[in-house]
Amino acid sequence: MLLPAHLCQLARSEKEIALDALPTQRGVIDALERRYPGLRGTLRDPASGKRRAFVRFYAGEEDLSHEAPDSPLPAAVAAGHEPFRIIGAMAGG
Repeated sequence: MLLPAHLCQLARSEKEIALDALPTQRGVIDALERRYPGLRGTLRDPASGKRRAFVRFYAGEEDLSHEAPDSPLPAAVAAGHEPFRIIGAMAGG
């Protein structure tokens, strides 16, 4: 898993984090929040569990941000061969 710099600071972690192979976005985020409690509430709303508007999830080149949290991750990501990336989106004009 790869985290952007600002989330590394909150988690007090390195950019690349190794987690056990997990089959869904929810599983990945749950495991990440258990290991790094400082990230709770930054990636998803604690009450609803919905992804925050300016956070995106990627598997390789594929944007998974609008997929259901319990949808299966691509096989290569679930097996740990490809990274799950969390990206902070930007807005403005």
